[in-house]
Amino acid sequence: MRIAIVGYGKMGRLIEQLAPDYGCTVHACIDIGGDLRQAKGADAAIEFTIPSAVLSNVEGLAAIGVPVVVGTTGWLLEMDQVRASVEKHGTGLVWSPNFSIGVNVFARLVREAAQLLAKEPQYGAWAWEIHHHTKRDAPSGTLLKLVHEMKAVGYERPIDAASNRAGAHPGTHEIGFDSAADTITLRHTARSRE
Repeated sequence: MRIAIVGYGKMGRLIEQLAPDYGCTVHACIDIGGDLRQAKGADAAIEFTIPSAVLSNVEGLAAIGVPVVVGTTGWLLEMDQVRASVEKHGTGLVWSPNFSIGVNVFARLVREAAQLLAKEPQYGAWAWEIHHHTKRDAPSGTLLKLVHEMKAVGYERPIDAASNRAGAHPGTHEIGFDSAADTITLRHTARSRE
């Protein structure tokens, strides 16, 4: 598979480094503001940039027929425009706030816990996360997704959400439920971007 990397920051460099291990050839590396036409001929583009660049990147890639995987968070208010562009050009889009296997399993555990405790009014809930000081969105897209999943399975009480940004921490997400009798805490801690 020939991939184009759009966004040549920490994640872009890591994708470039790991691509051969997964049978991928890097067709192009395009940093923010670069010429997206360099991606023409790639089987897919992997986009890790900044929220304000996602819409124009997806539109530019769709216009040249390149499907895109978006790992950038914080741009969901533009989802309708992104979807329209992908549909107009007949390309594809895969998006997630987090592609980690562990985080996706964690989200299933959070959903299950929220569903079980939805009918237990004595339990209040919180959602908390910490990331490195250069992470741009707070709360993270992953934390917002976890809270959304809790609400989607019927947890209707308030969920207090908080974020911290410090140091070089790759990311920890925690969901908790507390009552006068006990506390239940679910936590996922990333060790690296890999």
